[in-house]
Amino acid sequence: MTIILFDTPQSRQSFYPFTHTRSVCEIRHGICTIKQKWELKTGLRVAALTENYLQPTIQSDDVYLYIDATIKATDEFVASVIALNTGASITQLGKPIAFLSTSILPYPVVLDASYELQEMANVSAIQYPWQLFQINEQEIRNDFNLVTKGTFSQPVHPSNVVFGKENIFIEEGAVVRACFINAEEGPVYIGKNALVMEGTAIRGPVSVGDNAVIKMGAKLYAGTTIGPRCTAGGEIKNSILMGYSNKAHDGYLGDSVIGEWCNLGAGTTNSNVKNTAGTVKMWRNAANDFVPTGIKAGLLMGDYSRTAINTSFNTGTVVGVCCNVFVNGFPPKHIPSFTWGHEKYNVEKAIADIGRWMKMKSKDMGEMEIEIIFHLHSTIQNA
Repeated sequence: MTIILFDTPQSRQSFYPFTHTRSVCEIRHGICTIKQKWELKTGLRVAALTENYLQPTIQSDDVYLYIDATIKATDEFVASVIALNTGASITQLGKPIAFLSTSILPYPVVLDASYELQEMANVSAIQYPWQLFQINEQEIRNDFNLVTKGTFSQPVHPSNVVFGKENIFIEEGAVVRACFINAEEGPVYIGKNALVMEGTAIRGPVSVGDNAVIKMGAKLYAGTTIGPRCTAGGEIKNSILMGYSNKAHDGYLGDSVIGEWCNLGAGTTNSNVKNTAGTVKMWRNAANDFVPTGIKAGLLMGDYSRTAINTSFNTGTVVGVCCNVFVNGFPPKHIPSFTWGHEKYNVEKAIADIGRWMKMKSKDMGEMEIEIIFHLHSTIQNA
């Protein structure tokens, strides 16, 4: 059996700007992506079903278990979907969220009318991108138990000052020297071949991904995820860098989500609380308007976007994909995709610039990545 985590048109709109360049199940929060969480929970092969321009090939199988990618893989829900019989569907508010099929279905999924519907009330879902940082502390705790189960940590080097040593897990090849690590209030996970330089202070729950680099004197507060191959420095609190991105220098990043292949120039800082302590509003693409998100909300930045040095973002700013942010004063609270300063980013130049950034991490830009950029540039209108 293969699990297929499917997107819906609603979820793809809701998770702007991150779903411009990935399926919902490839979004990272906690230690893992949503897809990886299901793989670890079930031990089954997991695939994505999304829009055609992002769709990977799905390997053939005898039966496919379709699950809405926004539904959290709680123990109760996992047990319910694994026990499903052919011809039965679990629904939430009348909408199918899990069912079995013997066919690979096209996107968007339409459930056959012959299915028996079983309403399930106690289902948790993530609906908006700002929820990613709002629940990230708990997601790190949950994922920590998944990824460390049945394995053993590398020894903690004696040069480190540690509290809650039993909650620290260091993968093979990671180097952590002369750091301050407090895992008493939440676990600290250090991925394979990561480098945590001297003087770094970490207060869990925190996750540092495979091959990530944490610069000297960095301060990582609870709820922070530094994804694979990221470089992180300065002060980071309750934020996610999904992968391959840089916040390498001083500056504050709080209550934020940064996509892949982004670069925050030295001194880049965001506000996460209004001076009035009032409710923060963030741009929601599906509503074409700013909507309330809570008391704390920082920066959402799509893939391939970058900032000039000393860029200061207002509370609750959303930046699309492929943006180069350099302005006098505060940037707008919503910066549409393919923005170059105050102008439109030429697509050929965008691809050339992205390619050079990728080479800095020893990666070449693939044909599919180029096709995705061309597709987005030709279809996005101020989004």
